Amino acid sequence: MTAILERRPPGGTADRPPRGTLRSRLRPRRGALPYLLLVPALVLELLVHLIPMVVGVVMSFKQLTQFFIRDWGSAPWTGLGNYRVAVDFHAAIGSALLHSFWVTCAFTVLSVGLSWLLGTAAAVLTQDPFRGRGLLRGVFLVPYALPVYAAVITWAFMFQQDNGLVNHVLHDQLHLTSGRPFWLIGPHSFVALLTVSVWRNWPFAFLCLTAGLQNIPRELYEAAAMDGAGIWQRVRRITLPSLRPVNQVLVLVLFLWTFNDFNTPYVLFGGSAPPAADLVSIHIYQSSFVNWNFGSGSAMSVLLLLFLLLVTAGYLVATRGRDTDG
Repeated sequence: MTAILERRPPGGTADRPPRGTLRSRLRPRRGALPYLLLVPALVLELLVHLIPMVVGVVMSFKQLTQFFIRDWGSAPWTGLGNYRVAVDFHAAIGSALLHSFWVTCAFTVLSVGLSWLLGTAAAVLTQDPFRGRGLLRGVFLVPYALPVYAAVITWAFMFQQDNGLVNHVLHDQLHLTSGRPFWLIGPHSFVALLTVSVWRNWPFAFLCLTAGLQNIPRELYEAAAMDGAGIWQRVRRITLPSLRPVNQVLVLVLFLWTFNDFNTPYVLFGGSAPPAADLVSIHIYQSSFVNWNFGSGSAMSVLLLLFLLLVTAGYLVATRGRDTDG
């Protein structure tokens, strides 16, 4: 009995591996931990964006109409047929797509420019402390915080011809119009769409530029004021050059958001936008889900993606070259 006890290791752990060995084996290496943390985001990105994108590209090479909805894999293969129809600007489909493209370009340039201008003006005017500045900044951010559907539906009621607030103010109170214009149909629809887009986007520009202004030293403004520089000279010589990195990202983000905007025209016009406000996003929707030509709509979507990638790449190269020269 004494011999057995002498041969037994202390604590009775003769056949047990050293404590901590299994835990150390299961513990990921320090270099692999960041990649493991990225796995959930990569899986969601794969399921939500990459796989549907690949499916959309495959659909663009098929003659996928309402007759093949049940089994879209059996749709006949057309190759580049849908792309030829989309870029044939002398035919009806290509001409309508080209018109929608130019409308979208004009809408994007005006919306991004006005949103940036209003955001910059508001950020500069609220830079210096004054009584009620926090409350005013909070009010400025209300359009950005509101859900898009609630905000656009409210604007749709305001743009009504007979009982809308816009016509009541412009025609009944200010007498700026000879009659009550139709804002949601006809040529005035472009102005209505642009108004709603700027109203929704400029608070985001204001938020980004306000954050950028916090990094500009106050000593620069004080030195410029002592040298006799006015407010416009200070904005031109100090504020805008200091905000160049913020503006580069802000303009690109606003461009991509506005050019791809689908919710605003869909909610404002009910899914059938008038020709004056026929954006590419709503045009692709009508081609796919109204005309039931998913192959043609997918081809238009791929062309839109290629255009946005080309513009984004050119913009990044141009801005990077400007920073290098500076």
